[in-house]
Amino acid sequence: MILVIDDDVAVRTSLQLLLQSEGYAVTGTEKPDEALNIIKHKAPGLIILDLNFSISTTGEEGMDLLQQIKQVNAGVPVILITGWGSIALAVQGIKLGANDFINKPWENGYLLQSVKTLLDLREKAAVSLTRRQLDKEYNFQQIIGEDPQMLQILETIGRVASTDASVLIMGESGTGKELIAEAVHQNSGRRHKPFIKVNLGGISTSLFESEMFGHVRGAFTDARFDRTGRFELANKGTIYLDEIGELDPGSQVKLLRVLQDRTYEVLGSSRTKTVDVRVVCATNKNLVAMAANGTFREDLLYRINLIVVTLPPLRDRPKDIPLLVEFFMNNLKQIYNRPGLTISKNAMKWLQQLPLPGNIRQLKNLVERSILVSKKDVLEIEDFRSQLEPAPVTSSNGQWPRVGTVTLEEMEIEMIKRAMAFHRNKVSKAAVALGLTRSALYRRLDKFEIPYDEAED
Repeated sequence: MILVIDDDVAVRTSLQLLLQSEGYAVTGTEKPDEALNIIKHKAPGLIILDLNFSISTTGEEGMDLLQQIKQVNAGVPVILITGWGSIALAVQGIKLGANDFINKPWENGYLLQSVKTLLDLREKAAVSLTRRQLDKEYNFQQIIGEDPQMLQILETIGRVASTDASVLIMGESGTGKELIAEAVHQNSGRRHKPFIKVNLGGISTSLFESEMFGHVRGAFTDARFDRTGRFELANKGTIYLDEIGELDPGSQVKLLRVLQDRTYEVLGSSRTKTVDVRVVCATNKNLVAMAANGTFREDLLYRINLIVVTLPPLRDRPKDIPLLVEFFMNNLKQIYNRPGLTISKNAMKWLQQLPLPGNIRQLKNLVERSILVSKKDVLEIEDFRSQLEPAPVTSSNGQWPRVGTVTLEEMEIEMIKRAMAFHRNKVSKAAVALGLTRSALYRRLDKFEIPYDEAED
């Protein structure tokens, strides 16, 4: 049963008719005391709560009632609904335990999607399954691992995949965040619709709207043709927003609108479009800490983190390393036509003891490079060790680091520091040397917290 708490009889009636048309049992009340009595004795499965019950529009009455509801039944999902919404009010409501925040007038499709998602998540209780049981129930064939942490993660994403809940995947670089995002999509009802990947770290601020929402011909100087944005391409499917922690504040605001209202405008057009899309985000940054220091919007964080999955680094699941190595080797046997390839027990134990800061990506590169360089069918410790040793980049030998020893981001930081030092902190000259615009280099200097003196430029 769904309980609607609103002092406006027209709103209560509209919501009741809408929800009943979808097969839900609904009851409504305008009185906070009566609402609490219903919650105590009938235990509704979900509550839609208005924030104002008098001429006041501060939302304080609704927030007080929300706290009382959570004292009576902490687990009941609550959707806040108001005609006087604000960012601060939304954040306050989520902090107090609300699950969603919708402005009046609401969009029927989005409200029903939120109701269905929250009810589905509540009904599907967590259970402990073996890897074999998980593989029978879900499509996880591209994800290798039997570590208890990974099994719990797979169970979670399998359970929530059939809902439209937003998912935030956190973890170090190379831990397999994209594979988890694909698994969410492949096990959802949207599996036959598009899965659109977007690397937000690679989109400049000036092109963000065009890339994400599209543009019409003539919208700006170089807009010679109409362009379809990523959200429109993902309609009815899933959009995967990688490196969401790299978004600048202005782009965060633009992204928040489409996630909150499911509406956007194509650049150069005044017509509003709606989109039906499942959102999966990923980052290797601590968004909670970023929100605390003001570099990531709290309201955006609460829009994307209904379900949070934190992937463990490979060093915390060493028993999965042999499974991953065997998986990589079986693929590489076919690619390089070397059916006799295998690895010694000592070499496998040695690999399990490596710190592998690049995680699965580094392990895969190490295995492939060792196979390419070694002519032996049985790979030993020395075959891997020789490919793990870094070769520093210096002007004397001109060598690059070996594959898997540094990440792309680490190399980018090092090259920027070298360019800045060589050109004595003159940003314009360093930018030319790196093949970047001055604004692009400034963004990277700020992003990587590399000190520079603007007066020197």
